[in-house]
Amino acid sequence: MPVGSQIDPSWWTSGLWEGRPIRESLRRRDVAATFRFLHARGFSYGAIAALVGISANRAAEVAKGVRQVTAYEVLERIAVGLSIPRVLMGLGQDQDVDASRAFSAVGETASTAGGQPGRPPTGDGVGGEVGLLARLRNELDEALASSSAAPRQVELIEESVSDHMRMYPSAPPRVMLTRLAAECVEVKVLSRRRQPAAIQARLSGAAALLATMCADALMRLGEVGEARRWYRTATCAADDSAQPRLRVLVRAQSAMLPYYFGDPQQAVSLTEAALAVTETPTPSSALAAAGRARALARLGAVEEARAAIGQAKEMFEQVGDDDSDAAFRFPAKRMLFYLSGANTWLGDTKEAYRVQEEALRLYGPSAPIDPTLIALDRSMCMVQDRRLAEAVVSALDAVAGLPEGQRTEIVLTRVCEVVSAIPARHRGSEVAALTELVRACREGGRTLAGGTPVLDP
Repeated sequence: MPVGSQIDPSWWTSGLWEGRPIRESLRRRDVAATFRFLHARGFSYGAIAALVGISANRAAEVAKGVRQVTAYEVLERIAVGLSIPRVLMGLGQDQDVDASRAFSAVGETASTAGGQPGRPPTGDGVGGEVGLLARLRNELDEALASSSAAPRQVELIEESVSDHMRMYPSAPPRVMLTRLAAECVEVKVLSRRRQPAAIQARLSGAAALLATMCADALMRLGEVGEARRWYRTATCAADDSAQPRLRVLVRAQSAMLPYYFGDPQQAVSLTEAALAVTETPTPSSALAAAGRARALARLGAVEEARAAIGQAKEMFEQVGDDDSDAAFRFPAKRMLFYLSGANTWLGDTKEAYRVQEEALRLYGPSAPIDPTLIALDRSMCMVQDRRLAEAVVSALDAVAGLPEGQRTEIVLTRVCEVVSAIPARHRGSEVAALTELVRACREGGRTLAGGTPVLDP
């Protein structure tokens, strides 16, 4: 259950803190008392921080009174993130109430001016009504202006998203999810307000990239159901952005989930949907084409897969990315990674070894997952070539070389596929050691999930 859904909105109107109604603290905008109130109900400062879009350290400092929150923008985020009625914090009232009072005032003006209920006033009453409507119009103009995110604010969000994309490949997925959650809160708050179409499109674009990173991180952890839901969110956001490149990217990325943890035929369908978005080729289109080839190879559709490999290579020659380790880029090394998978599933081990060697030469230490999966492709090729002892050693080295936080389910599942491909009569002590390593990694992952995640300051 999402953390935010565990907050009961009635707490804010009927709850007590230190013997006094919590609504009194809200009226004073006493954020420290508000955070302590939630903490006493079992919410960690990390969870509170993620809901309101600040760091866990800052949330703890606010609760201790070391820091104070006075910025209207942050107070708004706190109200939205913690399901606090805005009126309790003096942050404005519901629109329906404002409209009702405004037009009641207009009616009262008409009545005091001598008009009849339901009829336009005459004489000075008209001036009074027009004056009130003018004031209402001015207030509406101010509300529209204040609810629009400044271009620089959106630029800062986009810069932050780019930073996350640069660090994503090298950071453990649990750490990234904590960082991404705070960013998603800020985009959510701004997206709930009325924004000009151009600003909203940019916010939706940022949301699409953030949601795709969340989905990918959850996929790496083996949280398949939640990853699927985040990919749906990413797809909706990308469509709302009206950016074809993003619509292609999100669909191509989402095809990874069924490729690793589901039906490869669904991966084929998703990549074909990505390619159908636009006829203008982009690096994301090359990614989709390569993903389609890899999924067809896994399905055993040999001729179709070979034709798809040729199409992907041709498209990459037209639009491939320059070298980068950032998330969602598609440089030559990532193309080779996909070709490694395709040739491995086709049983073309000679070609697979060649592209694996070239890919590993291009990859640096800052993106450990792809090289590990390439190494496991190589292990699978060795099994196919009956080099069983080498295959097991290669798989052991691949997993052991990863930091503990990166030994996630996407890697462990691939290791299990290597083990399953080894005939039972040839599974000796080395295979037992590999199986035990997988078990220990999974147990360690469960322990980490049940503990306190590493949070950014």
